[in-house]
Amino acid sequence: MSSCCGLPLLECVYCLACARWAWKKFLYAAGNESENWGLASAEEFEPVPRICRYILAVYEEDLRNPIWAPPGGYGMNPDWVVLRKNDEETQGRVSPYMIYLDHDNADILLAIRGLNMAKESDFAVLLDDKLGQTKFNGGYVHNGLLKAANWVLDVECEILRELVERNPSYTLTFAGHSLGAGVVTLLTILVIQNREKMGNIERKRIRCFAIAPARCISLNLAVRYADVINSVVLQDTCTLEEKILKDPRRLYAPGRLYHIIVRKPFRIGKIPPVVRTAVPVDGRFEHLVLSCNLTSDHGIVWIERESQSAFDLMMEKEPIMEIPPQQRMERQASLAREHSEEYKAALQRAVALDVPQAFSPSSYGTFHEIEEGDDSGKLQRESPFQGIERGDDSGRLQRESSPFMLPNRRKENWDELVYRLFDVDESGHMVLKKS
Repeated sequence: MSSCCGLPLLECVYCLACARWAWKKFLYAAGNESENWGLASAEEFEPVPRICRYILAVYEEDLRNPIWAPPGGYGMNPDWVVLRKNDEETQGRVSPYMIYLDHDNADILLAIRGLNMAKESDFAVLLDDKLGQTKFNGGYVHNGLLKAANWVLDVECEILRELVERNPSYTLTFAGHSLGAGVVTLLTILVIQNREKMGNIERKRIRCFAIAPARCISLNLAVRYADVINSVVLQDTCTLEEKILKDPRRLYAPGRLYHIIVRKPFRIGKIPPVVRTAVPVDGRFEHLVLSCNLTSDHGIVWIERESQSAFDLMMEKEPIMEIPPQQRMERQASLAREHSEEYKAALQRAVALDVPQAFSPSSYGTFHEIEEGDDSGKLQRESPFQGIERGDDSGRLQRESSPFMLPNRRKENWDELVYRLFDVDESGHMVLKKS
């Protein structure tokens, strides 16, 4: 009798749990993720619509007779295209890409298109990964995307260096959509690590725009490179699971995030697009929000359209072109300081949350370098956490009382222990390392 009564009760519990989950998902909107972020300004968001059009142009076979061009065209001069490579020329190692010398905006651009559903090679790149497979630069990255980025750097290093040296005042920009966004993210980090191959280009002249990016780098890397890498996401994105933050192997969208919001729950139709931005640590996009707009929100065509609409609205509210040049420069300097402060706070937040290796020895620079414009890429004796840790001449950290103080010794996790004790032989079997 008790078992007969227990079964309906158990079913009711399951039904209530499922109903609660469905109700939470129904009430959740992508805008919830960024509701506490600040609004993006026209100055910082200005390159995004143009970058989207350049990525779109990679899909064209003939830029002089474009098929997919948005109203007003791509705004490109076909004579300034340095090179283009299709699927055959990339040998399936990476999606087609283009190098463009943008004289109007003093920019050297490498743009990579997104996933081609008809190409098995693109899926091979995307699926070449598993949790914690590839350690890189003190964190974890997507294995297939890292291979693709390495291939692009090996093939195009010389021509990029030549363009950088020939145009010393130009910015070096990497841009991509979806799969391509993941590749340019890792390509940007590789270039920062190997700037001598690019004529010792300053860090401040390197930037990346990842449009609707694939999750490609661990949280500590996503925060550390937020001064260089920018991710742009349209509307339906993800929800946050707090437990995921505790897994250092999990991959995330990179860098500073720009979230374009065009819909709200319980509203029929669209709203005027709003762009919010932040360098989040404990609220970074992770899971897809299922909706009827999921596919279009990921498409580069719609992201270009909505980003342009958002920028036009920003210009109506703050017409930056009408501001005197001196005042405009002051506003840009103020914006750079605000971003630098937010970047510092994000790194400190990462340490406070005990995100593994949030601050690790690497050539990603320090706050002092960013503020002073010293982009040599070498770690200074001065720590990024000034007032939290100070370095002596031997390089050992002197501890001070602080809520952000790092523990004296981190616990070695299982993966680190395995890497330290074992090697992999030629047949792929793990063998104990010889002392």
